[in-house]
Amino acid sequence: MDDIALMDDVLGKTADLVDGVDASQWGESTPCSEFTVKDLVSHMVGWSSSFVAAAEGEQPQGDPASYQASDSSAAEFRSAVHRIVAGWRDHGRDRKVSLIGAGPMPADMVFDMTLMEYLAHGWDLARATGQTMPYTEAEAQQVLDLAGNRLPEEYRGDGKPFGTIVEVPIEAPALERFAGFMGRM
Repeated sequence: MDDIALMDDVLGKTADLVDGVDASQWGESTPCSEFTVKDLVSHMVGWSSSFVAAAEGEQPQGDPASYQASDSSAAEFRSAVHRIVAGWRDHGRDRKVSLIGAGPMPADMVFDMTLMEYLAHGWDLARATGQTMPYTEAEAQQVLDLAGNRLPEEYRGDGKPFGTIVEVPIEAPALERFAGFMGRM
């Protein structure tokens, strides 16, 4: 599958998961120990504006951590997903882009980070809310392959953005191996 189609599929399915959250689940815990479901949705939607800016070639504005999930979060996230996909399709990846808190970086890196972020947090959200995992084996494997090239060891461990790799059997489905690679399971 080409990368734009992959982005469209993964982010679209993640938007479906955000849409499937009931407000009664806001206080539930998630595989991200620091986040409740509401915190996770807030993180996902809050950071989507920075990913939109990168995809559209703009300078990101605001503080993603200040976003608070509400009844409009699913619609806001779906709108951001459409803009992210369209931005990458229209502007390509042969350029430098910025995210909040980071200077110019290769667009390919941010494109891959977007896929990793929203597949991982989609997995988290599905697990926390009891929704069916919507991602295909091929999608999960393709993102896992990208992640293996993008996530160095120095970003893992206590006090770092990613947990240590959780060993998952090689014969496990790609989504489980991806979750383990991202420090979950």
